[in-house]
Amino acid sequence: MNSFFLYIDPGTGSMLFSIIIGLATTAVFMGRAVLIRLKAAIGRGKVEKHASSRLGIVIYTDSKRYWPLFEPLCREFERRKIPLVYFTQSPDDPALSGKFSYVRAEYIGGGNAGLARMNFLNADICLSTTPDVGVLQWKRSRDCRYYIFLAHAVDEMLGYRMFSLDFFDALFLTGDFQKPYIRRIEALRSLPPKELVTVGYPLMDAQAARLAAAEKNHGSPCTVLVAPSWGPSSILSRFGEEFLRAVRATGFNVIVRPHPQSLVSERPLIDALMKEFPDDASFSWNFDNDNFECMRTASVLISDFSGIVFDFALVFDKPVIYADTAFDAGIYDAAWLGDEKLWRFSALEKIGIALSREHFAGMRQVIEGAVADTVLAEGRKEIREQAWMFRGDSARLIADALIAKQSELAGGACSPVS
Repeated sequence: MNSFFLYIDPGTGSMLFSIIIGLATTAVFMGRAVLIRLKAAIGRGKVEKHASSRLGIVIYTDSKRYWPLFEPLCREFERRKIPLVYFTQSPDDPALSGKFSYVRAEYIGGGNAGLARMNFLNADICLSTTPDVGVLQWKRSRDCRYYIFLAHAVDEMLGYRMFSLDFFDALFLTGDFQKPYIRRIEALRSLPPKELVTVGYPLMDAQAARLAAAEKNHGSPCTVLVAPSWGPSSILSRFGEEFLRAVRATGFNVIVRPHPQSLVSERPLIDALMKEFPDDASFSWNFDNDNFECMRTASVLISDFSGIVFDFALVFDKPVIYADTAFDAGIYDAAWLGDEKLWRFSALEKIGIALSREHFAGMRQVIEGAVADTVLAEGRKEIREQAWMFRGDSARLIADALIAKQSELAGGACSPVS
């Protein structure tokens, strides 16, 4: 029996082996690519079945805590009998139980499920007060024509994490003082200029209307509201037990209202403090979605750089005490301005009294001094005029701006960038 053997030299064998490995690798990656595309198509199909027709103006919120900000606008659209869609990621958002004929409120799912819905949004305009579009999981949908960010605090808008506002098309502002800060960040990062529209602040407008209609609070006994921001620079993170012990020792009624984000990002800290300082007759923790009653009841606010400082001072016209927590701008847009003093800290000096660790031993005297101070009232008036423009008229202005923008997107003339 004859046998035949083929001889392949080492060089050719190595080349053939490389070709076989290359083909196998290519096949594997092509298979993975097909699988990924198939999954994406299936996922998109599931999402698009909810959005097969184009929507007009959509409000998106990641949390029910922003309902007090959006409610005046929803009621304005309802009054005008103009359709509006409200998407929320909170299953117990008060909007879902609202009795509207023209505003459609819908729970779109929490976490990634809701974001997937937003990532394929088919609409003319998306209005939101949630930052980070185009940065993290929330992507700009190719089928949504225009993204607008609505400010939810009266500050210079540099307290968001870096790049959080970069990919919005427009920003709705509470006051003209915010514009130079935004333009400087755009220049430093070589960003195209956004459309900036000053519309006022619907949350403060609503609070002012409620306050005018509410039963007068005569402020006795003295009640101290502790309502900080969150993160490593906040008063609870920096001073924690030492601070709360000093406040409780004053003998005044104390309400501690942590920032809602604290319950997400620093829950162990809050749990530890609640265990150390449980509720009693004169000390309580508050987590209500609506902070109106807390502010109405309180005689004085102790906070840090939280936006509630301005709500309390400008709407309720009451004194604030702000903690010197050495704000670290490292992760925020404010870092791009170096060591420059931010507007919020200059404003705080005009409307409140600074608090440092050295004052803890005399906390009662600090609180009594703030309540009795009459000079701070002039500072509150100055900052109110600067930061809270078009008081009482913001919902109308926002509705006008949204309707005009929708018309423009449909083919009208382009409005100038201010």
